[in-house]
Amino acid sequence: MTTITPRTAEPNSLLHQCLRLVHSLLFDPSYLYILGGLVVAGDALLTALIIRFIPYTEIDWETYIYQLELYLGGERDYTFISGPTGPIVYPAGHVYVHQVLYWLTDSGKDIVSAQAIYAVLYLSLLALVIATYRQAGGVPNWVLLLLPLSKRLHSIFVLRLFNDCWMAVAAHAAILSYGASWDVLGTLLFGCALSIKMSALLYLPGLLVILFRRHGLLSTLGHVLGVVLIQGGIGAPFLVHNWRAYLRYSYEFSRAFLYKWTVNWRFVSEEAFLSAWWARGLLFGHLATLVAFGLSRWCRRDGGVWTVVSSGLRRPSYAPSAVPMTADYVTTVLFTSNLIGILFARSLHYQFYSWYALQLPFIAWRTRFPVFVKLALLLAVEYAWNVFPSTTVSSATLSIANAALVLGVWFGYSEGKASQTGSKRE
Repeated sequence: MTTITPRTAEPNSLLHQCLRLVHSLLFDPSYLYILGGLVVAGDALLTALIIRFIPYTEIDWETYIYQLELYLGGERDYTFISGPTGPIVYPAGHVYVHQVLYWLTDSGKDIVSAQAIYAVLYLSLLALVIATYRQAGGVPNWVLLLLPLSKRLHSIFVLRLFNDCWMAVAAHAAILSYGASWDVLGTLLFGCALSIKMSALLYLPGLLVILFRRHGLLSTLGHVLGVVLIQGGIGAPFLVHNWRAYLRYSYEFSRAFLYKWTVNWRFVSEEAFLSAWWARGLLFGHLATLVAFGLSRWCRRDGGVWTVVSSGLRRPSYAPSAVPMTADYVTTVLFTSNLIGILFARSLHYQFYSWYALQLPFIAWRTRFPVFVKLALLLAVEYAWNVFPSTTVSSATLSIANAALVLGVWFGYSEGKASQTGSKRE
């Protein structure tokens, strides 16, 4: 007699294969680039729809173009380069970037072309960040799905055309280069970022730690000199004409901010916000936190900061660190250095979100918080940046969330996840 066995589903059925592919895309590190490509493609469609259906809002673009036309007309004195929203307050790299945009957008009048250029710029930033996540590791693939969800970040790029976008792309390209140990290229890109907007300086404390540990004192001084020379070369036409005015407007550390535009300190009174003691307190907090990370967190694998410093001073031509400098460590230190600066910034304006928006999921995964807390902090930051004008609640939420992330890294994986877990991937 013939036995008839029940027919069961094929284990390699189409549904099973699809489920296995989805699981691999979300959790297998070797599939991260595939998922990243899908994220970029999906975000390209989303960005195109935003440009098509959401009106452009003029804020600073006309001022950029007006200031550029003064430059094209022969003006080289920063004292006399101004526009509808005020004087030029960026280094010369900003001028040259907008000179190219001026040629590509019919003297700044073709806003649709400008938006298309900024869409490509935004997608380039997204791709750089995904590559950085892959290079550093320690973040689950599915976290990439969070990157395109920021309403404010899309607005900054394609609906507002802010100068900060160019700095952010150059800075992230530099971070990717430093993570790959292409330090000369990284310094060149970092110098370009700084020549567009001085906010790139927020990375400098972490970068000095990385360069000193990796190369030693003399080489670090060489990189710093390189950054200075890049600034001098790019700003030369203005420095020659009136160097005092150029330095005063481009790198103005004492710049006063308007209370009505602050995103992060609305919960303090206007009197306190404008006071000198508040500014000094924020500066002290910034420096103290950086020093604390430098002394207690960023050199632990080398036996502590004093071991590194003493070794570097004794042999200035050699790297004082015997521990390999991984992309995980480099990315974690640079992102943390930037976040600390943002936490203690005298004022944050809406376009400043582009400085760190796509870094936040990575930072969250350098904490030991449960996943739901990580996601809650990311949601809190995004909420705060989307409240306009800012309120007591939104600004307090932002400052608390930023502080929680800094503390989370302090008690979490401040030197990178792989160094403390023994595994580079999660």
